[in-house]
Amino acid sequence: MSKTIIISNRLPVKVNQIEHGFQFTSSEGGLATGLGSMHSADDTIWIGWPGIAVKNKEDEANITSFLDKRRLVPVFLSEEDINEYYEGFSNDIIWPIFHYYASVHANYKQSNWEYYKSVNQKFLDVVTRVAGPDDTIWVHDYQLLLLPGLLRSALPGSTIGFFQHIPFPSFELFRLIPWRSELIAGMLGADLLGFHTFNDVRHFLDAATQLAPVNTSANSLTYEGRMVLAESFPMGIDNRRYLDLAKSDVVKQHVAEVKAVHTNKRRLILSIDRLDYSKGILQRLQAFELLLESNPEYVGEVALHMIVVPSRDTVPQYRDLKELIDRRVGEINAKYRTINWTPVYYFYRPFPIEELSALYLSADICMVTPMRDGMNLVSKEYVASRVNQDGVLILSEMAGAAKELVDAILVNPSNIASMRDAIVTGLTMPKAEQKRRMVLMQRVVAKFTVAHWMKLFMSRLAEVKQMQTSLSTRHITDITAKAIRKVYHKSRKRIIFLDYDGTLVGFNPEISAAVPDEELYRILQRLCNDPINKIVLISGRSHADIEEWFGHLNLELIAEHGAWQKTDGIWHSAPGISDHWKSDIRPLMETYADRTPGAFVEEKDYSLVWHYRKVETGLGELRTSELMNNLRYLTNDRGLQLLAGNKVVEIKSIEINKGKAAAAKLKHDDYDFIMAFGDDHTDEDIFKTLPDDSITVKVGSNISAARFYLRDPEKVRALLQDVAIPISEEQFQL
Repeated sequence: MSKTIIISNRLPVKVNQIEHGFQFTSSEGGLATGLGSMHSADDTIWIGWPGIAVKNKEDEANITSFLDKRRLVPVFLSEEDINEYYEGFSNDIIWPIFHYYASVHANYKQSNWEYYKSVNQKFLDVVTRVAGPDDTIWVHDYQLLLLPGLLRSALPGSTIGFFQHIPFPSFELFRLIPWRSELIAGMLGADLLGFHTFNDVRHFLDAATQLAPVNTSANSLTYEGRMVLAESFPMGIDNRRYLDLAKSDVVKQHVAEVKAVHTNKRRLILSIDRLDYSKGILQRLQAFELLLESNPEYVGEVALHMIVVPSRDTVPQYRDLKELIDRRVGEINAKYRTINWTPVYYFYRPFPIEELSALYLSADICMVTPMRDGMNLVSKEYVASRVNQDGVLILSEMAGAAKELVDAILVNPSNIASMRDAIVTGLTMPKAEQKRRMVLMQRVVAKFTVAHWMKLFMSRLAEVKQMQTSLSTRHITDITAKAIRKVYHKSRKRIIFLDYDGTLVGFNPEISAAVPDEELYRILQRLCNDPINKIVLISGRSHADIEEWFGHLNLELIAEHGAWQKTDGIWHSAPGISDHWKSDIRPLMETYADRTPGAFVEEKDYSLVWHYRKVETGLGELRTSELMNNLRYLTNDRGLQLLAGNKVVEIKSIEINKGKAAAAKLKHDDYDFIMAFGDDHTDEDIFKTLPDDSITVKVGSNISAARFYLRDPEKVRALLQDVAIPISEEQFQL
């Protein structure tokens, strides 16, 4: 029976050493809460670190036995693992860079990286002990970026999802990590990569195209012959839980206690964060102090109820941050406190969920203003708790939740004055406007729940796997190759169409460097030596290049997509083709080439080609899009065609295409074996033109009209060599 395996850095329970053994308590973390309902199913297990460095095998056995009853599987880490992998690489390198604090907090240590690799390997060892071939594996977050790739190598057929719960930075920041390529390769082991926002998806795709040998189309990547999808899945909360809490008697009692403290209709602002420099706690205090300073009418009338949950306060920068918060709170209270009013109620401890619910219900304003955050579920919890449909949410535009809760008051947390103004707006907002905004936000929170998030991700993962399977069934396997070879040797009249660039030779940034090698000449010569073969090389290259490289072989040669054909040793251009249009088109293309370092224009006899294979990724695509938009106006009504290929855009007569050239070749003989290979859009014309029983092969993994796929030119060469090997009569009987 197949099962789902959840993998995260921490298990959803906390294990603490006590005098006579261990204490086990449930974790209240966002991931533990969010995935709790999934883990409650009998077909799900959860793998992670139990949160404690265990000293001996006996303790490991006791902890494992307790966790096993709850379908939890521990990964035991040493003190050195925790210091180097978790505190070191995860929190001193990845966390600050992914939250845009690279110059302040990132600390690159080789030992951290070595431990990060070894701990990801430890997770792999545990997974491979419990995973079956049909299991679905869901890896979570930045501590395990290498694990999907390790799993793909160890369990190549597995269904693997990955979700990142923190932001993914722009490439300019991500590239600062010395081991950035290895991290991207690890992530690409997954079938589906999930992020909270489309910005994170875009940043990941940018990094992947810069650092890995991938082909991209929209949010789909092809890596090592396998399709990988990157999509946004904004995480939600258990909306019903917070609604029920708000109506419970225990929460109502806590609400009464809060109101007893804040008498005389005093307005309450709520702030809840984990201790971290990315949460914008100091900036929020500055905004509140500025409010009291510039708007004295609120002195005594407004209080900030600030909860900071302890986190890593033994680490120097976190300890320093806590000292700054303590000092700033003390300064504000010392300056503005009165006998019966305290400006800032500051709590440095976690609160039970019932007390948090009471605070959500009591607060007139909730300020969620991180400097950078993946999602931030506090904002959604506040919205879900407002059963009276009032209250004001002030939300940082840097939080992932801001992409959904657009009816909050959105602020830039670096702009202290604007945050002060947002507080004033919230305090003066009419009840009708509060309700209008809150109703809209509650609809979003109620629809996009954590259950919806899980269902959406898992269903999409299944779809991706199905698409991969569909593509893989069309890849030429050893069995398919043997069948093709059998048909090949039974036939009596064969024609084989071969594209050149990307099909017989690999992609090369220097177009002049993609020259034939001795192996290719041997393969073509062997095919040509068979008298019943007609081998047609049909390329977009100029006829001068094709003649120089292949003129000495007994090949049928077609150049410039069919504009030139070699017949009886003489090159002929297709009739009725004009090149007068070039004088109008070339200046525009040259202008764009002058504006784009690395781009150039190649002129063929009957076409112009814009090359951007040497242009910086992103810039090339941008310039090409601009160029094509302009060219469409110049090519309309001229009988010209724009062809977008692999890092090229070509303009030629619409009457010229490989399909027509191939069809013309078929008219001269009755072939019982027709085969064609190609890798880009121009070859699709051939695939669509040939009879349905032809063997058409797409090189690469883009969607195609071809019947079969091969991964790369090396596979094409191997197949051509294989079919040309003589086959004995005995083999026909197999």
